[in-house]
Amino acid sequence: MFSHVTIGSRNPNEASKFYDEVLSTLGIDTLFNVDGAVAYGEPTGPKTFILKPFNGESPIPGNGGHIAYLADSRDQVDAFYAAALKLGGTDEGAPGLRPQYHQNYYGAYVRDPEGNKLQAVCHSKNG
Repeated sequence: MFSHVTIGSRNPNEASKFYDEVLSTLGIDTLFNVDGAVAYGEPTGPKTFILKPFNGESPIPGNGGHIAYLADSRDQVDAFYAAALKLGGTDEGAPGLRPQYHQNYYGAYVRDPEGNKLQAVCHSKNG
């Protein structure tokens, strides 16, 4: 459904210390990490970029928006959440079922150290 998402950061290479470990819990690998830019995902598939804003202004997390990453299992959701908190992220909703979305919706919400809201979600009953 989408090609990529971009997360603004004051220092993308420093932010990679958080994202490397947190996204690896979901099986998402670093695509590249060069001076001022980091990417995760597949060359021809969905990607997440961590970049300084092109306009040179401070990055500001969106109000009401977040990025939700698919997890293959509920254990991955739990690992995502634990890694994020260990690395300086903050809780925005502990892992658990959210039946208001659908009966098997299992997710967790965090904010990265710069305030960007992230989620991991598993849609599988047996995940």
